[in-house]
Formats: sequence, structure tokens, C-alpha cells
Amino acid sequence: MALFEHYTRRSDRDFVTGRDAATRALSVAAVEHAFVERVYQKLASVYDYTFGPTLHPGRLEAIHKMRIRPGDEVLEVGVGTGINLALYPKTCTVTGIDLSSKMLEKADKRILMKGLTHCRVMEMNAEQMAFPDDSFDVVYAPYVISVVPDPVKVAHEMHRVCRPGGRVIILNHFKSTNAMVGTIERAISPMTVHIGFKADLDLEGFLTQAHLSPVSIEKVNVPKMWTLVTCVKH
Repeated sequence: MALFEHYTRRSDRDFVTGRDAATRALSVAAVEHAFVERVYQKLASVYDYTFGPTLHPGRLEAIHKMRIRPGDEVLEVGVGTGINLALYPKTCTVTGIDLSSKMLEKADKRILMKGLTHCRVMEMNAEQMAFPDDSFDVVYAPYVISVVPDPVKVAHEMHRVCRPGGRVIILNHFKSTNAMVGTIERAISPMTVHIGFKADLDLEGFLTQAHLSPVSIEKVNVPKMWTLVTCVKH
């Protein structure tokens, strides 16, 4: 089927109940960078309308969890159209990275129109960031971990570029712990990748494989189908 030719469905054997979280597959759908880039190039013109208002409460809560102080340096992974940029205090500096050039064009226009002189955006692969170790006080990934081909690698990079004592914050949809809902999410995940996310990303497996130890995990937005994970780098 042409609709699904750009992703790979993982074997159901990888999802046997009880398989160790450190080794199990995180989603039934695997995507490549070129596929993700094509999806978001297409979504660039409508993203703010389709994913803007409904996901906004989670964005506000994430900003609160960052506890940004004057002079802090923030990295936003998957900055997209820059929909978050006006939320940051002007006393900090914000760097946003994304793989989609069309998304970044909109982000640049937003920075110019709103006078967000404390913000800049760059085209970059989140799995191979060009920043030195310990570069940022806050590293934030909003609604992007279930989009990238290798979420664990992105998490490792986020942790690497975060300074000791800094915060790594992930806002994302993860597979429900309700067995019935989780089964549905797994079934539809090969379709939801075409609108920008995997519906069945496994939270426990992700945190274990990424070696992240959250200080808080909470549900956000209405309905509360999204999860805000806050970690501190020691």
C-alpha cells in the first residue's frame, strides 16, 4: 500500500507482555529522517492551526516547569514554526533547532514580527547536535520525541548538551497504560505517523533506554492524553 511505504512495522513479538523495558521496541512504526522531513514540510502551513490551541496548555505548563532564571540558555528541540518562542521570558536566550526548513522559515518570520531578539533558530538534526557538552541550562522537546526516528538517541543528545543541574523536559504523547486504549494506539500508529507522530511510543521503555530518571511525570492538556516529563541532570 503506497500510503504506508515509508515506515516499517515492527514485529508484534517485540511487544510481548513482560519483555524488559531496556530491550523492547518502543513503537510498531519506524520512520526515517527523510520521511519525517517530508511530513513536516507539508504540515508547515497548517501546523499552528491544527496543533496550536489544543496543545497550548501543555506548553504553558512546560515553561513553568523549566524554572527559567535571568541569563539562562534554553534549547528547544523541534522548534517547528516557533509557536513557543513568545512564551519564553526575554531575560533568557533561546536556541531552537528543527529538521524542516519550511517550519524554520515560519519561525524566522515570527521572531522578526514579534521582536524576539532573544531567540534564534537553526536547521539541525536532533540526533546529532552540533553543540558542545553542557551548553544549555534547559533542554526542551515539545511534541517531538514521538516524531523522530530514534527517540532514545535524541534524549541522549538532550542530556549531553544540558549543563549539570539543568533541566531536560519532554512534552509528548505516549502509549496509554490502559490496555484497551494502548491496543488501539498501537493499531493506529502506522497511520498517525503521516500526521506527525507515533501514537504508541512506550514511556517506560523510552525512559529506561534513555537512562532518564524523572523528578516528575504529569498529564497535561484537555483531554489529558499528553505527558510532561521533567528531569534534572546530575
